[in-house]
This record gives sequence, C-alpha cells and structure tokens, in this order.
Amino acid sequence: MSYLLYILVLFPVLLGLISYFLKSRGRAYVAVIGSALEFVLSIICFGLSRSEALVAVLGGWSPPVGILLRGDLTASVFCMLTAFLFLCFTVYNIRQAYLGQTFYMLFLTLQGLLTGIFLADDLFSIFVLIEVSTMVVSLLIMFKRDSRSMYDGMIYLLINTFSMTIFLFGLALLYRQLGTFSLTYISEIIGQVKNIKSLYLPYALMMTSACLKSAIMPLFSWLPKAHGTPSAPSVVSAVLSGLYVKGGIYLFFRLKQAFYVIDAHPFFLVSGIITAIVGFVFAVSQSDIKMILSYSTVSQLGLIMLAFNLPGTLGTYAGLFHIVNHALFKSLLFLCSGLIVEAYETRDVHKISGLFRRMPVVAAACVAGILGISGAPLFNAFLSKYLIADASKVYHLQALMIFINFGTVLTFVKYAQIFKPNRKTKPIPVPVNRQAVLILLGLACVVGGVLGPFVMRLLFGQAVHISLASYMNKTLIYCLTLLSAFGVYRLGLTRTKAFSSIRALDLGFNEIALTIPVFFVILLGYLVFL
Repeated sequence: MSYLLYILVLFPVLLGLISYFLKSRGRAYVAVIGSALEFVLSIICFGLSRSEALVAVLGGWSPPVGILLRGDLTASVFCMLTAFLFLCFTVYNIRQAYLGQTFYMLFLTLQGLLTGIFLADDLFSIFVLIEVSTMVVSLLIMFKRDSRSMYDGMIYLLINTFSMTIFLFGLALLYRQLGTFSLTYISEIIGQVKNIKSLYLPYALMMTSACLKSAIMPLFSWLPKAHGTPSAPSVVSAVLSGLYVKGGIYLFFRLKQAFYVIDAHPFFLVSGIITAIVGFVFAVSQSDIKMILSYSTVSQLGLIMLAFNLPGTLGTYAGLFHIVNHALFKSLLFLCSGLIVEAYETRDVHKISGLFRRMPVVAAACVAGILGISGAPLFNAFLSKYLIADASKVYHLQALMIFINFGTVLTFVKYAQIFKPNRKTKPIPVPVNRQAVLILLGLACVVGGVLGPFVMRLLFGQAVHISLASYMNKTLIYCLTLLSAFGVYRLGLTRTKAFSSIRALDLGFNEIALTIPVFFVILLGYLVFL
C-alpha cells in the first residue's frame, strides 16, 4: 500500500491542475468531491499506519541516499487533519466570487505540498516542499493585490526564503558530516558520532529555520502580518493559522527526534515560555479581531514548544494533541471572523456587538472556538492543556501554566465583546454551506473535549486517565482564571498606555531579518558554551 502515500501528495496537486481548466460550477464540484476523496484516502492511511508505518521509496533508492515517504502514526494523523480541514475550507468557499481558477489551483496545490511535508522523511525533500509552499502561500496572501496584502506577502516571502536558505546551509554541512538527509537514518546512526560538537553548527542552522517557521520568540513578527493581513480571504488566514504553521512546529518535532543526542531542551523550553507570554501580551493589546487571533496563535505555538521540551513522553504527546486541537478551534475562529468582518464592515472588536442577534450560528460557533482555545471543561484543549500541565510538574511549572492560560482567557474575554447585546442589529442570512462547516468544526471542539481520552488513544495510541477529583480541580482553576481575567478587563488594565505602545510596535523587514542571525548566534552559543 506504499503507493497510497504518493496519491495523498500528488492527488490534490493534480486536482488543482484539472480545476484550472474547468468552468466555475464544475470547478467547485470537482474540488469538493476530490477533497472528500482525499479525506477518505487519509483515513485509510491512518488505519493502516496503526499497525505498521507505510513506507514508499522513490525510484527504488533506499536510505541513506533515497527519497523516502514515511507514513507513521503521527504523520498520518496530520495528513488526515489536513485533508479534513481542506475539505471544510472547500465546502465553506463554494460560490465565492474570488474563487477563480487560479485560486483553486493554488489552494489545492498547497494541500498536496503540506501533506508532503508531513510524509517526507528526507530533509532535502522537506526543504523543497517548504520552499514551493512558501511561494504558493505568498501568492494566496497577495491574491487581492492591494498595497497592504502585497507588502505583507512580500515580507512573508522574503523572510521565509531567507530562513530556508539558512536551512539549506545546514543541510549541506549535515550531509558532509553524515552522508544522508534521511531523518530515520540519522536517528539510527547519530549515536555513533564520536564528536557531537561537530553537529552543532548544522543543527543550529536548521533549528533556527524551524523556529522561524514555528514563530518562536523573537522570530514571530512575520506571522501576524501574513495571517492577519486585512485583504486576504478569511479562508487563507484559516489555512495559515490553522494548518500551515503546523508544518514548522512539526519540522521542529522531527529534528528534535532525529538529533536526540543534542540536549537543547532547556533553551527551547525557555523560548517556548517566553513566546507563550509575549504572544498573549501582544494579543491582548490588539483591537483588530484578526490580529488578536494571529497573536494568540503565536502564544499557542509557544505552549506547544514548551510541551515538546518537557522530559518524558507525556509532554510530547500532549503537544501533538494540542496541535490537532489548535488546528480545529483556530480554523473555526478565523472562518467566523471573516463572516463577522463582512457583516459589520469593521475589524475593531470594540465596534462589533449583537452577534447572537445578527448571526446566531456564527456566534455559537465562535463561543465553541473561544471555549476550546481557553481550555474550558468539556472542550478539546482542556485535555491537552491538562496533560501539558501534568508533564510540567517535573520543573514545577504549574503556576506558569496557569498564568499562560490566564493570558489566553484574558485575550478572549476581550474578544468576547462582540457578543454584547445590541437590539439595533438586524439578522442577516449566512449561506447554509458555511453554517454547516462552522457547526461541524464547533462539534469537533466539543467531541475532542468530551471524548478526549478516547480521541488521544485513537490518534496517538496513548492511554490517559483523569480522575474525577482532578477534573473538578482543573475546572475550579479554570473558573477562577475566567473570573480573574474578567475582573482585569473590567478594571481597564488592558487599555493602559503600555498596551497601546505594544500595539503600535511594528517591525519592518530589516528588523525582522535581523532577528534570524541574532537567534542563530544565541542558540549556537548556548550549544557551544553551556
């Protein structure tokens, strides 16, 4: 069944090419039916990978020199997640005016590239896939071709190209040392390397690039520009924040696994903590609903980075589960925000009210997303955050975890101002296909919470148990966090001059580019001297 891996990567690309030559109605049907078929194939791949990893060797050249696709359980989970969300996005966008032949081709091609990133086992193939996907994403950001989207798209393209050039230098040095690009083969032979310090330079180069793709402090300034650019279609923002940025954190995860002999866990643990805190501080300072969501993505990525660098396997699997959860509720929130902006013709959270009266289904879906991201009981992030907090006991970081979640809750207490009653607003119709997608994603957030232990065991084969007493204790902590956040917001502490100054911060290309060598030097210095 190794050919299934080729199909998962190539089928969306082929679908995009076919849709380019079809008329608008046929294009939409082909995209939806094809996306549904891709989702079915990803489920089959997931089912097969539960017993044994699927492996496809391109051209018959085996490692250490071959190009290898590897569908293990983790990779197949993310392929299935990608297929599910792209199916939702395709259904959501049926009959939209901007969905011409070029958009469909780029959009579906991105799905194939992202699937390839999850399945590829050799680092050079990952490099090529990321480079091509960077160009596709840049075109999607700039799709409406106004001055702001063109600027944000160019910033994204140049910064990420610079980052992947650094990655390529690291690959060249690594190949000189080990003679392979295969992550599986590297993990097998790296224990035999006598001089581990010789790997520090390529490791630091590649990890710097992975951390930029993961938007880790201080390499995150490009993300809000790309994900929150005003004129980009909401579905593009949903893809970027819900899915595409996961390719970077997944690359970090794969590199961390392969280079297990290099102990940089404390460095990345601290980086994750700082990113989580800085992310929610920037999010709270914003008034633009898309910028609030974009900066909250930075904070959640920091939390995932923290989880990956906790000792033991519990933190790792909690981080992987939180990636899945974040993809669901952040995609939901960005899709909702697009409808809100269309209805109110503003992105200012303080100028939006009466959402339940105007668009009740959108409002209910928004509530599900907010409860999901804040880790409310019975919603999906409750379990992943609980497991991350449980794993953090080794370093006594439970209080810090509560503080980070307080920042997330405070961010969405501010965001929830859109639900304030307003009798002057009038209901407006929302297309049935869009309502269906929002309801489905909202239900996914609930199912991931109510059936969290079952979902965790199904997806990652990890059995988890939460006692009733522990569940009630975490519920009490959440309620107290919510009350505290509400009190802080009502006191107006988020509207001080300090937060206004933070909101005004906007790094240009030169400043963003400068953060890359700075991070690299700090990481390499840590490896060499500590």
